[in-house]
Amino acid sequence: MTEEGSPILLERRGAIALLTLNRPHRLNAMNTTMGVRLGELVDEIAEETAVRVVVLTGAGDRAFCAGGDLKERQGMTPEQWTRQHRIFERAHHKLRNLRKPVFAAVNGVAVGGGCEMAMSTDFLIAAEHARFGQPEVTRGIMPGAGGTQLLPRYLPRGLAFQLLMTGELISAADAHRWGLVNRVCPPGELMGVAMELAERIAANSPAAVQQAKRSARMGLELSLEAGIETEIECYQRMVDHPDRSEGVDAFNERRPPRFLDAY
Repeated sequence: MTEEGSPILLERRGAIALLTLNRPHRLNAMNTTMGVRLGELVDEIAEETAVRVVVLTGAGDRAFCAGGDLKERQGMTPEQWTRQHRIFERAHHKLRNLRKPVFAAVNGVAVGGGCEMAMSTDFLIAAEHARFGQPEVTRGIMPGAGGTQLLPRYLPRGLAFQLLMTGELISAADAHRWGLVNRVCPPGELMGVAMELAERIAANSPAAVQQAKRSARMGLELSLEAGIETEIECYQRMVDHPDRSEGVDAFNERRPPRFLDAY
């Protein structure tokens, strides 16, 4: 399969890896091949020390991802459906647990598995015309890649439950107002904003960014004091790291720091 025909494109821009869901003719809906490829690419990026930050987006200007491809799924037996879903589950798990910072630039509809995929990253920015939701119940199924767990963590409980039970979608403006999306941009500016954010992240110590991410994500599931203990553990790792000395020296010498790529 050529890169152009791949269901996901990988472009390296210096220390930034840009992953683009590449089925615009199907609103970037996830089929089996895309699910397999997403898992493979996340594994590949995880091992590339030169990659410091990952941006996930969709091809075209209509959709980030419209969820699972129901045309491919039509006529599947329960066993075939389950086998395919296991592929999707593994891909989302790898995305959620990537040590490197990863965020979604949502360029259109992000619904069903597409919404779950976006929420599986560290944070979201979106184009003004983007829409979000979990409409699975309108098709006789339910979210199965984290939607029932992630949506109530992003949105107020009542709103999350309403969206899960009605299947209705919310606009990018409402998603921003309720805290699902960090920033809303005109469509033509989305990727410029995404690259600027990625470059700001990539300029920092990769080891420090990864430890900060690890501490914050683990701490969300712990009590405050247990979370602070996790923070101290992660903090101490940076005390012994060369980037700590380099950062302090660069500050005092009034020069840009030269941080190491994280392993």
